[in-house]
Amino acid sequence: MVTHMKTTVDIADDLLLRAKREAEASHTTLRSLIEDGLREVLSRKAAAKRRPVKPVTFRGKGLQREFRGKGWEAIRDAIYGTGES
Repeated sequence: MVTHMKTTVDIADDLLLRAKREAEASHTTLRSLIEDGLREVLSRKAAAKRRPVKPVTFRGKGLQREFRGKGWEAIRDAIYGTGES
């Protein structure tokens, strides 16, 4: 299994110099700094793609009388006919 691949990337000179200085100041490698940056960007983009679930609601006046004040067990039992509600 391949865990690393070599590649060539064109990076603006000023950005590369800043990255090298940051890597040195952080006592890390340029490779590690680049990998961390890529992970961060990809993680942010993946999180942005997730959309919140829109709640589904129905117009009405709440639970039917027979279920008011009872828990989910009573509703489930009524749906599946496994007990008394």
